Amino acid sequence: MLICPQCKFENPNTNKFCQNCGASLTHKVCSECNAEVPLNVQICHNCGAECGTIWWAIIAKVENFVIGETGFDDIEKEEQRDLEPSSPTLDGIGEVHSDKINLESTPPVGDVKQFPHPESGEQLINPEDNDLESENAPVSPRPFISVYPSVPSSLPEGSYLDPQKRYQLLESLPNLEEMPTNTQWCVRVLDCQPFQISLLEAMLTNQNQELVTSTSSAVSLPDIAKTYIALQSYTNQGIPPIHDAWQQGDIQVVLIEDRDRWPYLLDLWRDDKTSSLQMVNYLYQMSRLWALLEPLNCRQSLLKLSNLRLDEDQALALQMLYAQPLKNVALTQSITTSTEDLTLQALGNVWQKLFKESQRTQFGSLLQLLGDLEIGNIQTLLELQSRLQAIASDLQAPSSSSKPNMTSAANQDHDSPPIVQFNEQEEDIATKIDDLPTVVLPMQLISLEHAGLTDVGRQRHHNEDYFGIDTKIAKLELPNTRNLQARALYILCDGMGGHAGGEVASALAVNTVRQYFKTNWTTSELPTEEHIREAVRQANQAIYDVNQQDARSGIGRMGTTLVMLLIQNTQAVVAHVGDSRLYCVTRKRGIEQVTVDHEVGRREISRGVEPSVAYARPDAYQLTQALGPRDENFIIPDVKFFEISEDTLFVLASDGLSDNDLLETNWQTHLLPLLSSGVNLEDGIRDLINVANDYNGHDNITVVLVRAKVRPDLESQKEIVTG
Repeated sequence: MLICPQCKFENPNTNKFCQNCGASLTHKVCSECNAEVPLNVQICHNCGAECGTIWWAIIAKVENFVIGETGFDDIEKEEQRDLEPSSPTLDGIGEVHSDKINLESTPPVGDVKQFPHPESGEQLINPEDNDLESENAPVSPRPFISVYPSVPSSLPEGSYLDPQKRYQLLESLPNLEEMPTNTQWCVRVLDCQPFQISLLEAMLTNQNQELVTSTSSAVSLPDIAKTYIALQSYTNQGIPPIHDAWQQGDIQVVLIEDRDRWPYLLDLWRDDKTSSLQMVNYLYQMSRLWALLEPLNCRQSLLKLSNLRLDEDQALALQMLYAQPLKNVALTQSITTSTEDLTLQALGNVWQKLFKESQRTQFGSLLQLLGDLEIGNIQTLLELQSRLQAIASDLQAPSSSSKPNMTSAANQDHDSPPIVQFNEQEEDIATKIDDLPTVVLPMQLISLEHAGLTDVGRQRHHNEDYFGIDTKIAKLELPNTRNLQARALYILCDGMGGHAGGEVASALAVNTVRQYFKTNWTTSELPTEEHIREAVRQANQAIYDVNQQDARSGIGRMGTTLVMLLIQNTQAVVAHVGDSRLYCVTRKRGIEQVTVDHEVGRREISRGVEPSVAYARPDAYQLTQALGPRDENFIIPDVKFFEISEDTLFVLASDGLSDNDLLETNWQTHLLPLLSSGVNLEDGIRDLINVANDYNGHDNITVVLVRAKVRPDLESQKEIVTG
């Protein structure tokens, strides 16, 4: 089926337009010139920009085992008995399981042939000339029954990788029949049907349904796909997300995000503008990835400079994952250590190579750390990270009155995909990963964007919601400096009181608050809590006076909720009255509701009443606070200050959007992608309105989205000259 890009409605594959919202299912808009282009083209006919959906295809040839006389059920039972404790278990996808691996005899899935980096000589992956290195997942001895026929013996550029003619090769493949067993190729492919659900997505979506239809057919997952699936909760730490996977005879195919053209970490290392503190920060990121990859036997993914990339926000990312058996497998070319010897010394060797390839001088404390790594004086990851933290503190100390706080990431929740069940050993390691300390650096704001939209909904005849946005952003760009100074006010109000009541109250509140801060927020710091409370009191008084003048009484008295967000660079404060909400979405912590509704049910819970009892009351959702109906003695706004320490999407929402846990249920599909700079907030907000109308069309719907991006404030630190 086809998933509409606008409203996420599921359409039959034959539809040309979404039967829910009317959006095209055959064309899309070029992000560069806004021309309409077919989905199955790579290059925009109008501006020449690459507009197609491109994936990085990993194609591995493995041994094709024969089932023989053994029944499929018997094989499954035997596999269940033979599962190793250290292998991830992927239950729920039909009958897919990890298999016991003969570590002594099973060869790795081959090597990826390399070509030199144009400047450094570092070996980079060449999708056109691969003879594969032994850095990928082990061959599983389980038999499988393909869901696709065999791949053609050779595939020229422009042909299709799959029988459904969805994935078109942008480069040619060799004669796969002559391709040696346990080898792999990597190529870029064009997705000609990007709105269609992939085979893998369908498998995961239907994980609780029976996918094995008989004893003679089954859906089997490629071994090289299982590691990507097991790490999908950690894509925010640089793990490439997986899109699709299947087996065709003795060929395994995995499609992941295309990072082939992402910049190399090595190139940043060569840049003279890259500071010592920034380097230490990247080394720390690599140490966290080392801990993450260790339980799944993928640490060698960090040992190839060509595999270390930078995302659009200059964060460390891996192009692909390399996995292999736990022991007795020699790595080739630039990696010469066996996996049983993959100690922290191997990571230190890569760091040494970064400096060597970039010809950057190693400064004192880091030079000593690398030396201790080389001779084995640093035995544990915690010891290594502690040393990195100390170096970061020393680099910051000259420009700060006190050293930065080193906090724990123990409260960062990483929800595992529902199909992945880690064994006890892996769960323990995953817990240790989340408990590792984090280097806390002073942050600076590098981008602040917003979008706002209100909709009457599908049952109301008029709109009582109102919002206001007032921003002042100044950019300073010099050869060695890019600085953003921002002051921003975002307000959302949900009015009540009927026609000529609710909409008047909400608009009056927004305009009163805006006017107050126009004259009372003139410094480079956030307003004080008292100033914020005064702004709310003035908004309440303005509405209250109208109620009094018009002699309104009872339910005829107009009022409104209010939630507002104030941002001054990386500092922020939220204030609210009523049940309009502020949410924060980050890659590390997911979605968080920042505000707590002022309603009877929530008040009872705060008094110790069980939630089920509190919300069984008929007045559970009645507001305990609102602007306008009563004087300022009854208004106690909640005010909370906080710091923007990572890329964050703020969502101001009226209850037409937040009702029925809509955002909590759909944040991964409708909010998380909006953290990316390449995603248009206007499109995202229209998408949210459409979803809210489907789920909660009973009320007005108003949304304000704010995307704040931050980076370590390295320019403010005193730089140690590194040569």
